[in-house]
Amino acid sequence: MHLEAGYARKGHLAWIYCNDFLSFKLPNAMKGGDYNFFTMSFTELFSTFVNNLLPILLIATAGYILGKTLTVDSRTIGRMVFYIFSPMLVFNLMVTSQLNLKQALTTVEYTASVIVILGSLAFILGKLFRLERPHLLAVILTVAFGNTGNYGLPLVKFAFGDEALAVASIFYVTTTILFNTVGVVIASLGHLDLKSAILGVFRLPILYAVVIALVVKGFGIQIPLPLARTIEIAANGAIPAMIILLGLELTRIEWSHSLRAVGLGVATKLLLGPVVGLLLASLFGLHGHAHQGSTIEASMPAAVATTVVATEYKLEPSLVTAIVFMGTIFSPLTLTPLIVFLSR
Repeated sequence: MHLEAGYARKGHLAWIYCNDFLSFKLPNAMKGGDYNFFTMSFTELFSTFVNNLLPILLIATAGYILGKTLTVDSRTIGRMVFYIFSPMLVFNLMVTSQLNLKQALTTVEYTASVIVILGSLAFILGKLFRLERPHLLAVILTVAFGNTGNYGLPLVKFAFGDEALAVASIFYVTTTILFNTVGVVIASLGHLDLKSAILGVFRLPILYAVVIALVVKGFGIQIPLPLARTIEIAANGAIPAMIILLGLELTRIEWSHSLRAVGLGVATKLLLGPVVGLLLASLFGLHGHAHQGSTIEASMPAAVATTVVATEYKLEPSLVTAIVFMGTIFSPLTLTPLIVFLSR
């Protein structure tokens, strides 16, 4: 086997690059000898990226080019996704999957824990880096709420299939509800009271999609064939529409001069997100598709929706959009090895 690079300094974590694998080894002082605890084939990493992430990025790029070259109203497409495609997708997944109520509630608890912990870590790190209050709130918002919809859902589907996608849809619904309450309150800087934000949740179509799906599945109600096919067609259109919308939304990117805040937001979300997701998945006892779908959703870059509320409430919109854009661009670097790891 041809060795391309040797060990790092003695006593430090060593990376060995060989012609057929990437190996991470603990230093001798820690293990009393070489101990290969993680090996990923370059071919495996490349094929994982090409088969799972590249299709999403290509379609999103098409949406981005479309938004840059033609006059496309992304708000109209967003409303179509919000009011039609997304609720139909969630309903269809919940009705057709093997997910039971206990698993759904566990996913809700897991999601809330991920958001709280990531938000808390962003707050602590922001204080350590002495960010100004608006920048600190912007970083908390983007780190706490990931792009679990128009990026997370298709990625989970491509990587792990419909059963994992059903779990991911619960993560997405929970994130959406918390974002439209807690997230909006954070972005509003106190201009919107919690009661108004909570009442706003009842305007979320996906909330009713979840309730109706639970009733249908709980009582074993048979959906008429014409209606079932209508729901299936709309559900199948959700993911392509979400990805196109992702590209369209990224056309509104503004650059921020607060490079420290941008770097902190992107690094915290992409690096600590997978760590928190994996640790909590173990703590909650998640296995199989639940473990895969939940961990991927916890590791997604900042949600595009954060740019909307940041603009609405004037919470450093250029900073928020920069974190969203850079996080989306660099996300394959962390998501690709994570998918490989979760596939084993």
